[in-house]
Amino acid sequence: MQLKSLSIALIFVFIAYQGYSQTYVTQAKPYKEDNWGYLNNKGEFVIAPQYRKCFEFSEDGYAPVLEGKSKQYQFINLKGEKLNTEISEFRLKEMFGMNVQGFNSGMVPVRIGEKWGYMNTAGKEAVKASYDKANEFHDGFASAQKGGVNYIIDKTGKETEVSDPKVLTVKNFSEGLAPFESKDKKEGFVDVNGKVVIEPQFQSVGYFSDGLAWAKTVDEKVGFLNKQGEWVIEPQFTAAKNFDAKSGLARVKVADSWQFVDKTGKVMTLNDAESFDDFKEGLCSGKKGGKIGFYDNTGKWVIEPQFEGVRDFKNGFAAAKSGGKWGMIDRSGKWVIEPNYSGIKDMELVK
Repeated sequence: MQLKSLSIALIFVFIAYQGYSQTYVTQAKPYKEDNWGYLNNKGEFVIAPQYRKCFEFSEDGYAPVLEGKSKQYQFINLKGEKLNTEISEFRLKEMFGMNVQGFNSGMVPVRIGEKWGYMNTAGKEAVKASYDKANEFHDGFASAQKGGVNYIIDKTGKETEVSDPKVLTVKNFSEGLAPFESKDKKEGFVDVNGKVVIEPQFQSVGYFSDGLAWAKTVDEKVGFLNKQGEWVIEPQFTAAKNFDAKSGLARVKVADSWQFVDKTGKVMTLNDAESFDDFKEGLCSGKKGGKIGFYDNTGKWVIEPQFEGVRDFKNGFAAAKSGGKWGMIDRSGKWVIEPNYSGIKDMELVK
């Protein structure tokens, strides 16, 4: 009996620790102020506003920030403490000129001098900077290139050469496969061993999401492939976006009209919105009467149009704008962070 009671107590301690060890945090800028800081999901600043440029926390518990005086990127933890790095000067990848790539799978691409390598969360140069190009890690693997040769790299730094002569460049991995471009400008997919598993026969392809990826044929029709390269949804659209796992829907363009398709190929038309975006975490933003709300995969409004602006849901929360200020709502549309800010980004989960 005592042993059973002890086991139950340990289970509760473990559950409590798991809950405690997960933190939700977002970037926020107080109204009419210049600096950004970090809020938790209770609306409390865990790191005071002090950065002109700061970026999202990864699950690994670090966020990149730009030092004002040195113009050097650093990483901070949830206490605002800097990560000690053995590399004194490095550059990070900037995405679309607006965002900076941080850690993913415990690794981050860093440019040292003229070459790219990878740093781990211990601040060590885990993969020597010897590459001309380097993509971010996803699920433990990244693609990189040096001397015109493509490599797949794991977290130990082990290289696997992509030896197929058809392959020109390799993109990021998603669900174990990465799109690549061939020398004749067609696209296909390679696996984590550098093997071509879907031949380059498409004008363009997307990333795998929930087991499917869109692909555009040479006659510019778009459908969805499985990981064996088989058509699950025949090419019939003029454009498409990724599938959302929770809603089971992807946005597709039929002629000049955006609609949604499920995995059986059934198309759903929304007639109660002036415009709409992609589904994320089972909900999709739409505009009606000049205001924005969210609807579910049946086309029903679950959060009535009432906001001036929104971001997609992430980790169960979405930034929303009301009265010219930004706050954060939950999936019921309730404010979890009141709209008192000039800007709020996505809610990240730090484990």
